[in-house]
Amino acid sequence: MDFDIFSNKFTKERARQLNPLVLAFIGDAVYENFVRIYLVDKNTNMNVHKLHVKAIEFVKAHGQSEFMKKLLDELNEEEMSIYKRGRNTKSATSPKNADICEYRAATGFEALMGYLYITEQMERLNCFLKKIIEIKELEQNENN
Repeated sequence: MDFDIFSNKFTKERARQLNPLVLAFIGDAVYENFVRIYLVDKNTNMNVHKLHVKAIEFVKAHGQSEFMKKLLDELNEEEMSIYKRGRNTKSATSPKNADICEYRAATGFEALMGYLYITEQMERLNCFLKKIIEIKELEQNENN
């Protein structure tokens, strides 16, 4: 997703000043869009319900927290700071289908995705998204 109207709107400093839940709000949308496009690309003949079920595996809090555990060692200092701010921010809502630790890790994950996106660090964002695909495909191969 590339929207020229938003180019250079968020410096790293401005993005760091945003509430981490706002970063997670953006990251949730960016990540969900990525997952949907990836799944449609890999499963062009699959019906929408089955695509939705597959998408849930990627976007639910448990899945995001598991991905984050595997990505933690790859974060630089700036990314770790954003992740921790998102993870440690108290949310007004409580998780419906996840425990609180998974929910917070997922919020940190989404905050990181949002931060990378709005600061236009697309190479870094793509690096993480590719690793997530590799992790998911490895899991599927182990389960088959």
